[in-house]
Amino acid sequence: MKLNVLCLVAAAGLALAGCNKAEAPAEVQHDVADARADAQRDVAEAQADARENMADAQKDVADAATEGDNADLADASQEASKTQAENEFKVAVARAEANHKVTVEKCESLSGDAQRDCKDRADNELETAKRQAEQVRDGRG
Repeated sequence: MKLNVLCLVAAAGLALAGCNKAEAPAEVQHDVADARADAQRDVAEAQADARENMADAQKDVADAATEGDNADLADASQEASKTQAENEFKVAVARAEANHKVTVEKCESLSGDAQRDCKDRADNELETAKRQAEQVRDGRG
């Protein structure tokens, strides 16, 4: 029985020792390159969606202007402003998440507490960027 407990404790200790282990430089470079490619694609998709959404909103404004209804024009203009703010928010978040992916992969070159601290800083920077984007979107920033 005591042997089983000792084996479990030893296995748990070995498992924990493997956490936050530094990756080989070549592997880190490969992972960072992959993360950058994914990040660029994600940001490009967010930007494309933003352009599409804004084009729709601008068409609504143009249609309302053509119809000559000032109330509809005011509503469409207000919606276009909201759409622009939401688009900027989504692109800012996509950029922040992209930066986070790359930074976390770079953290893999470190080991132990340094790696954990690096990832914690990356997580904090992501949350800060998201909060700032929300404030700008909501007119508080």
